[in-house]
Amino acid sequence: MNRVAALITFLTFMVLSEAQHEPGFCSFYEECGRNPSVGGALLPPIVPCLDYSRARALTGKHYRRLKEVCPILDRGEGNTFACCSKKQLFSLEMSLTLSKALLVRCPSCAENFAHLHCINTCSPDQSQRVKVIKVMNVTELNTTKEAVVGYQAFLSTSFADVSFQSCKSVRIPATGGFAIATMCGRYGAKLCTPQRWYDFQGDSSNGLAPLDIDFQLVPPGVTEGLPAGVIPYAGRALRCNETTPSGGQDCSCQDCQESCPRMPPLNLPPGPFRLLGTDGFLRLIDPSEVTCAEKNSLAAQAFLSLQFRYWGTLMATYPLTVLLLAALVTAVFSVGLKDIELTTDPVELWSAPNSRARQEKEFHDTFFDPFFRTNQLILTAPGRKGHIYDSLLFGKQNFSGIISKDLIIELMELQSRIQNIEFWSEDLNRTASLKDVCFAPLNPSDSSLADCAVNSLPQYFQNSLDNLNAKANMTELGVTKEVDWRDHLIYCLGSPLSFKDITALGLSCMADYGAPVFSFLAVGGYENDDLTNAEALVMTFSLNNYARTNTKFKVAMQWETEFLKIVQDYQKSPSANFTFAYMAERSLEDEINRTTAEDIPIFMISYAVIFVYIAVALGEYSSLKRILVDSKFLVGLGGILVVGCSVLSSMGFYSWIGVPSSLIILQVVPFLVLAVGADNIFILVLEYQRDVRMPGEKREEHIGRVLGNVAPSMLLCSLSESICFLLGALSTMPAVKTFALYAAFAVLIDFVLQMTAFVALLSLDARRQDRNRCELVCCVTVSTKRPNKPNEGFLLPLMRKYYAPVLLHNFTRFIVMVVFIAMLCGSVYLVFNVTVGLDQELAMPQGSYMLDYFKYLYKYFEVGVPVYFVTKKGFDFTAVKGMNGVCSSVGCDQYSLTQKIQYATNHPELSYLGIPSNSWVDDFIDWLNPGSRCCRLYAFGPNAGKFCPASESAFLCPKKCMSTPPDGVLRPTKEEFKRFLPDFLGNRPDLQCPKGGLGAYDKAVVMDEKGEIIASRFMAYHTPLTNSQEFTAALQMSRELAHNITMSMREIEGTSPDFEVFPYTVTNVFYEQYLTIVPEGLFNISLCLLPTFVVCCLLLGLDLRSGLLNLITIIMITVDTVGVMTLWNIDYNAVALINLVTAVGISVEFVSHMTRSFALSTKPTHVERAKEATANMGSAVFAGVAMTNLPGILVLAFAKAQLIQIFFFRLNLVITLLGMAHGLIFLPVLLSYFGPGVNKAVLLQLQQDKAKAARELEMRNNMRRIYDNLSFEDSEIKQEPNSNPTKDASSPSQIEENQKEEKDR
Repeated sequence: MNRVAALITFLTFMVLSEAQHEPGFCSFYEECGRNPSVGGALLPPIVPCLDYSRARALTGKHYRRLKEVCPILDRGEGNTFACCSKKQLFSLEMSLTLSKALLVRCPSCAENFAHLHCINTCSPDQSQRVKVIKVMNVTELNTTKEAVVGYQAFLSTSFADVSFQSCKSVRIPATGGFAIATMCGRYGAKLCTPQRWYDFQGDSSNGLAPLDIDFQLVPPGVTEGLPAGVIPYAGRALRCNETTPSGGQDCSCQDCQESCPRMPPLNLPPGPFRLLGTDGFLRLIDPSEVTCAEKNSLAAQAFLSLQFRYWGTLMATYPLTVLLLAALVTAVFSVGLKDIELTTDPVELWSAPNSRARQEKEFHDTFFDPFFRTNQLILTAPGRKGHIYDSLLFGKQNFSGIISKDLIIELMELQSRIQNIEFWSEDLNRTASLKDVCFAPLNPSDSSLADCAVNSLPQYFQNSLDNLNAKANMTELGVTKEVDWRDHLIYCLGSPLSFKDITALGLSCMADYGAPVFSFLAVGGYENDDLTNAEALVMTFSLNNYARTNTKFKVAMQWETEFLKIVQDYQKSPSANFTFAYMAERSLEDEINRTTAEDIPIFMISYAVIFVYIAVALGEYSSLKRILVDSKFLVGLGGILVVGCSVLSSMGFYSWIGVPSSLIILQVVPFLVLAVGADNIFILVLEYQRDVRMPGEKREEHIGRVLGNVAPSMLLCSLSESICFLLGALSTMPAVKTFALYAAFAVLIDFVLQMTAFVALLSLDARRQDRNRCELVCCVTVSTKRPNKPNEGFLLPLMRKYYAPVLLHNFTRFIVMVVFIAMLCGSVYLVFNVTVGLDQELAMPQGSYMLDYFKYLYKYFEVGVPVYFVTKKGFDFTAVKGMNGVCSSVGCDQYSLTQKIQYATNHPELSYLGIPSNSWVDDFIDWLNPGSRCCRLYAFGPNAGKFCPASESAFLCPKKCMSTPPDGVLRPTKEEFKRFLPDFLGNRPDLQCPKGGLGAYDKAVVMDEKGEIIASRFMAYHTPLTNSQEFTAALQMSRELAHNITMSMREIEGTSPDFEVFPYTVTNVFYEQYLTIVPEGLFNISLCLLPTFVVCCLLLGLDLRSGLLNLITIIMITVDTVGVMTLWNIDYNAVALINLVTAVGISVEFVSHMTRSFALSTKPTHVERAKEATANMGSAVFAGVAMTNLPGILVLAFAKAQLIQIFFFRLNLVITLLGMAHGLIFLPVLLSYFGPGVNKAVLLQLQQDKAKAARELEMRNNMRRIYDNLSFEDSEIKQEPNSNPTKDASSPSQIEENQKEEKDR
C-alpha cells in the first residue's frame, strides 16, 4: 500500500510539473466536491476539478452570470471567455458576498477584492496566473475526480500594493476599528501588509477559503524563479479615491486618506498667563465745621446705641420670659425638621436642574436607556514570571505572568460565583439574580443568565473550561505543531469580531452573550498593542440603570451589595492569587456617605473643643477663691446652644418650605455660625467685664448700656454676612445655593437669639455672680467680694502695652505694608495658576477600596469613557442629503457628522477623542446592499414580501430588498428607509450578516409613531481621562465639535433651524460646573463683597472711606486665600467656592469690628486711634474669632475623608490665619495710613459733654460752699429757740430738689 501511495504521489507530481502555462488555457474547471482536508468551515469548501483545457466561450445565462459576478472579465457576449462554470460563479459570489459585507463601504476596495478572485477563478488566461501544486481525489455522487486543493497565484506587486492600500483604511462603524483587522489573521490592522493580507485570504483554515492559495507577489520586471510561461497578473487596481468602472464613487475620507480634503492648520490652545516673562491732634471744634455726613454718622450711631440700650435693658429685666419665648420660636422652626430631605445624589448636589448638562442628560435618559451601571474588577498578579510562547501561526509571543492558564481558570471561577449571585428581594417578593437586572443587549426582553453582558478574558472561550483546555495539531507551511488556548487568545485579542479563529481549534471569539469583547475590556496595562504582555485583567458586569423610583433600582443596588461581599471575601481569601481593585456603581455614593458618618464624631469633638475654649476663655478669674463664681461655663454653653438653635431653626424653616439640605450643610453651616456667633459672644461678654457699673445703675441697665455700645458692631457684621449669603444664593450650583440660603437664615437667627436669649442668659449669670454664688452649684456662696474695678483680663493689657506699640511703630508699619502688598501681588499671579476641578478620589476616605480602584483604573485602562453624539428632532435622515450629511462611506459628504468625528480622532491630544464613532446610518446602508445576504424578502408562504434574515436559505428568500444602483451609491428612498430600518434594528448579527443592528443600534435610534426619527446617537470613545482637568477639557472640546456639526447639518435642506447635536457622557453633569465655575465664583464672591461695603457705609453714617478700606482688606484676604490654595494643592471647585463665600463672612468678623472701632475713636492721631482699636477690639476679635476657630479646625486634621482634610482643615486654617493676619496686622497699619479722620460730630459731642460736665462740677462746688455757709448760719439760729425759721428757697435740699426736677425735665 505504501508503494501504491508513493506511486500515485509521484504520478501526480509528474502531471502537475508537465502542466503548461499558455494564454487561453485553464488549469482547473468545474466543481468537484468538498475539500476533504478542510473541516469546520463557515462556507462549504467546494474545490474545482483539475482540468488543463482551453477557456470556454460564454453565452446566455452563463455569460450574464459572469457579467454580474466578475464584470472585469466582460468582453461582450460571444467574445467573453472564462475558466469557470456557472456553479463556480455561484460559489464565488457567495464567498465574495461575505467579504463585501465588510468592504462595501469602499467600492474601489470591494472591486479590487473581487477583481483578484475573479482573475484566479475565471480568467481565460488562468494557466498563466496560477500553478497547481496540490491535488486530491474527491468522490462525489460515486464519481472520483482529481480536485485542486492548493495552487500558487502570481501577482505583480503593482496590483497587490494598490489593492491593499485601497482596503487598509476601510472601517467597521459599529466598532470604530478597521475591516482589514478581521482579514489579516494574527497580525490585525496594525501589522498587516499586502503579503500577510493575501496569505490570510489563501489560508483554508480561516473558515472561508475552500482551498490553499500560495500568493506569490512579484515585483514588476522580475522573472527569476517564475515557472516557464507564468506571467504575474499586473492588471490595474483602483485607488481608493477613484470611481469604479461599474459606476461606484470614490471612497469616503473615513475609509480613504487620499479622499480627505486638506484640513486647515489647527489652532493651538492659548498659552499660560505670563507676567514679565514669568509663568502671570485735638483742637476745639466749631459746630459750623461739622459736615452733614459726620452728623449722619453720629446720628446713626446714637440711634442704634439708644435702641439697643433700651432693648438690652428690657431683655435683661425679664430673662426667663425671654428664654421661654426664644425656646418656643426655635421649637416652632425646628418642627420642620420632620420633613427634612437630605440630598446625597451627586448629580442633584452639583448640577443645576436647568443646566445644559442636566437637560442633555434628561433628554438622553428619556429617549435612550440611561448609561448602564458598571461593576468592575481590575486584577493583577505582581511577581509572577511571564513566558515566551513560540506559536505556529504567530511566532514568538511574550506572555506576562497574569496571562496564564491557571489564573484564567481562577478568574473564570470567580466570574461564575458572581454570575450565580442569588438573594431574596422584598421588592420582587422572590429570589432575584443577575438576570433580573443585567444589561442584555441582544435579548433585553426575556434575558437569561447567558444573555447578560459580562466582559472578561474568559469570554474569548465562552466561559467554557473545555474550550480553554482544547488542543489540536495543525500544519502550517510544512510544519506540524500543537495549538492551544494561547493561539486562540492571540487571535481573538486582535480580531474580537471573529466567529471562528484561524487555528485548528476553530473556536469563536464572541462572548457567550453574542457580542464581541474588545481587547481594552479584557486586558490592560500593555504598550504598543502587545496585548499578551498585559499587566492586568479586566472583568466588567453591566447592569441596567433604572430610575431611582423604579422597583428594580433597589434590586440592582442589592445585587451590587452582594457583588461587593463576594469580591471582598475573595480578596481576604489566602488562596487568591490576584491582587486587584474593584468597584460597584453604588460604591462612590456609599463611600461618601460612609466617610461622612465616620467623620461626624470628629466634627463633634471639634465643637466640643470650641465649647471648652469659650467656657474657659470667657471667665474673669480675679482670685482663686472666686474661680467658680467668675467662670462662664454656663454662659459658654448658652452661646453654643444659641448657635445650635439657629442652625436647627434654619434647617427646620427650609425643610418646611421644601428646600432640601445636604451633608455639606450639616458640616459647614454650624462651623460658620459658631465662628460668627462666638465673636459676638466674646465682644459682648468682654465689654461687660471691662466696664464698671455706674453709681446707682441697676444690673439690667448696665447690661443694656454695654449692649448699646457693642450691638451696632455686631449688627454690622451679622447683617453684612446674612445679605452676603443671600446674594450667594443666586448661584446656579444647587449645593452652593442651598448652603447660602441655610447660612443666611442661620446667621440672621443667630443674631436675633444673641440679642434676646443670650442677653437673658448673661443677665441671669450676672445676677448669680453679683450674689457670689458658684456657677455649677448655685446654692453655694463665697465670702470674697467681687472687686469693683474693670476686669481687663490678660489679653487687653498685653496688646495695649506691647503688641499695638510694636505693630504701629513707623518702621514696622512700612515693613507690614511692603510684605502684605507683596503677598497680594504674588497671590494675584498664583490665582491664574490655581487648578480648577475636583478629582473624584478626593471624595473618598483614606483607606477606601475606591482609592485603589482609581489608581488601577488610571494605570491600566487603555480607553476612556464613551461619548455619545446625540441628535435631536428636526433632521431628515430619510432624505439622500440627510444620509450623506451623517454617513462616512462612499458618496457621503466630506464633512458629515461621522466624518468630522473621525477628523477629531486624528488629533486626540486636542480633541480627547480616541476611537471614532459608530454609525447606524452607514451600517444600515451596508445592510441594505444587495451584494450582501443581509436584507432579503420571503418569496412565498405566510411571510411573503416580508424581511427574511440571512440565516434562511436562498431558495426561500431569492429577492433582495434593493437593487444595485447604477452609480454604485446605494441610498434607499424615504419609503424604503422607513420600511426596512426597524428590520435592521431588530436583526441579530451573525456570520452571514455581520451588519445586523440588534445590540449595536437598536437603542440608538428612536422613532415616533409616524416613523420619523426624533432622536439618535453615535457612540465614540474618549482617550483615557485621569483627572478633572482632562474631563473638563474633553467636555469642552466635544461641545465645540458638536456645535460645529450642528451648524453644518442645519445647512442641509429640510433641517429645522432648532435642530441640535450635543455630546453626552455620563460624567458631564459632574464636570460641567468647571467650565463656568471661575466666572460664577467671581460673580458670587463679588455679590458677597457688595453688602460688606454698603452695610458698613450705612451703619457708619455713609462713611465711604471706612467702607472702602473694609472692602479692600476683605478682597485681599480672599485673593491671598486663593493664592495659598495654589501653593498647598487645594483645587478650586464648588466645595472651595463654598469655603471662599464662608471666608468673606468670617473676614467681616476680622475686619468690620476693627474698622468701626477706629472710626469712632477720638484719639488725636491716626496711629493712636489704630492703637486703641487694636488693643480694645483686636483683643476681642483675636479671642472670639481666631482662637475660637483654630482649636476646632486643628481637630479636623484627624478626619478620615480627604475632602474634609483638604477643604475643611487646610482651607479653613488658611482662611482663619489670613483673616487674623489681615485683621490684626495689616488693617491697623492700613487705617493708620489711610483711615478716615476723626468724626468732628463725635468730637463736638465730646466737647459739649465735657463742657457740660465742667459746668456741673462747678455747680456742685458752688453748692458745696453754699451748703457750708448755710450750715454755719443754722448753727447760729439754733441758739435762738423762740425763733421761727422760714423755708428758704435756696436751701440745699430745695436746690437739690430743683436740680433734680430740672434734670428730669
